[in-house]
Amino acid sequence: MAGEQSPHQAPSAATPGDRILTVPNALSVMRLALIPVFVWLVLFEKSDGWAFVVLFVSGVSDWLDGKLARLLDQSSRIGELLDPAADRLYVIVIPICFGLRDIVPWWLIGVIIARDVLLFATAPLLRSRGLLALPVLYVGKAATFALMSAFPWLLVGQLDSVVGTICYPIGWAFLIWGVGMYVWSFVLYWAQTILVIRHMPPVPRVPVG
Repeated sequence: MAGEQSPHQAPSAATPGDRILTVPNALSVMRLALIPVFVWLVLFEKSDGWAFVVLFVSGVSDWLDGKLARLLDQSSRIGELLDPAADRLYVIVIPICFGLRDIVPWWLIGVIIARDVLLFATAPLLRSRGLLALPVLYVGKAATFALMSAFPWLLVGQLDSVVGTICYPIGWAFLIWGVGMYVWSFVLYWAQTILVIRHMPPVPRVPVG
């Protein structure tokens, strides 16, 4: 997700940071592999129950990979890329699928996607000042949590049952809360970027050749 960083921490001095075959990385790869499965279940099979299972497994693995990276001391540079990449793809792919199923209106989906695209535009500005990313904001993490919580509730809300009737408004409550914080975190990240541009000198460019 641009803005929110991975729970994988910087590699310790005692362990190599370029390891690939680790348990947290395997979980992140599994999450990425589940994305096309989710798309197939939602759009082609219309199997909302199994799609919910995919989201549940993905959510648990997302929580586990950060915990295990610290517990097993298996942090890695590739993990720092895989985990947020999976988050960003889920936050983009799931709303698009929901839009195609008429579960969520397209204007709301546009707000979510536009936020990430416009936040991504801060990257070259930060690099011009020698920075790769801004400090993580709690509101950004909370926004992602709310959105990722909203999607399963909304999916179960499609069931024609008492359970669906109960879950649907809960999903919308999480979605509205999450989108609101998502937009607010975007404003805060851009405000930080402007402060960086104003107060940090540009990094001299190294001549090529």
